[in-house]
Amino acid sequence: MNTLFDTTKINAMELRNRFVRSATWEGMCDEDGRPGSRLAGCYQDLARGGVGLIITGYAYVLRDGKQTRGSLGAHRDDFEKEMKMLSAAVHREGGKLCMQLVHTGGQARVASDGKLIAPSAVAAEEYSGMPVEMTQQDIENVVRSFAASAKRAKAWGFDAVQIHAAHGYLISQFLSPRTNLRADEYGGSIENRARFLLAVYRRVRTEVGKTFPVLLKLNGSDHAEKGLTPDDAVLVAAALDRAGIDAIEVSSGTPASGDLLPARKTIDTREKEAYNLELAVQIKRAVACPVMVVGGFRSFDIAERALQSAGADYISLARPFIREPDLVKRWQGGDVSRARCISCNGCYRPGMREGGIACIVERAEQKRKSGA
Repeated sequence: MNTLFDTTKINAMELRNRFVRSATWEGMCDEDGRPGSRLAGCYQDLARGGVGLIITGYAYVLRDGKQTRGSLGAHRDDFEKEMKMLSAAVHREGGKLCMQLVHTGGQARVASDGKLIAPSAVAAEEYSGMPVEMTQQDIENVVRSFAASAKRAKAWGFDAVQIHAAHGYLISQFLSPRTNLRADEYGGSIENRARFLLAVYRRVRTEVGKTFPVLLKLNGSDHAEKGLTPDDAVLVAAALDRAGIDAIEVSSGTPASGDLLPARKTIDTREKEAYNLELAVQIKRAVACPVMVVGGFRSFDIAERALQSAGADYISLARPFIREPDLVKRWQGGDVSRARCISCNGCYRPGMREGGIACIVERAEQKRKSGA
């Protein structure tokens, strides 16, 4: 029987357990996307706390694909020194580090030439403006940039890369009939809407080789009118599996999903946990590659049950590790009480104001205990 503390392999990467720190924006980089010692310390704390695989916050592959201040950049060769510092910090503590690669498309906040690019020139509530429809040259440029960034990550000592195809960012925008109204080979059927993603994957694979792990983050559902459906998500996952993807992390939701956002608030009962599990199970049935699932895991036994009975191969957490970077070590040591995260999403506020995410509840408790 599988356990959460099994040693496993994804392609050539060996992991010490089945816990994944899902990509989380940290807000700890400079305006150019260059990381520093604060981000290295964040990752080192996670690795020291027992996390098997740490996936970075979304790293933009082109300047015009950046969304949020403080985001990590994978678009420049001259970040080598700082990036190697990140991977070395994780490796010293026995963990593995995966770089998540993204272009945010219509959700971008920075455009070097003053324009937003997206699959189609349509207004969307989550877009920061009206985008222009991508040309074939634009598509080729983005595909090439994903591959170049993956090549850099490998050279910088990262153990894997993850292509971000979820949460309403550019690849997700291509997959969704809500934002993809193209009449060419990239629009219409799900096979056509997945063409851009498959092109990105294949070019990345060409650059990094057969044994370097290439992962994917995929929405099991957009939870939005005319968005990507679970049935289409299964077809996309199966196509990537046939093409050789090494693992698929299942998430859901976009900024247009109402209460069903990727990071939902108030996971305060067991019934609200593991909210993407059924979507992951559907995808697991259609693929041979390992499946990771993220979304509301707070209880050890629910994570264990998802592994043993539901078919998930890895359990991903994000916000709980902001409050408790040593959560895995605590659980492995026998204290399997529920994660202390209350899912308030307040951790993002310090990221915007101070240049680094932090648990505001934990800060308040520490302040109260110290009598300050």
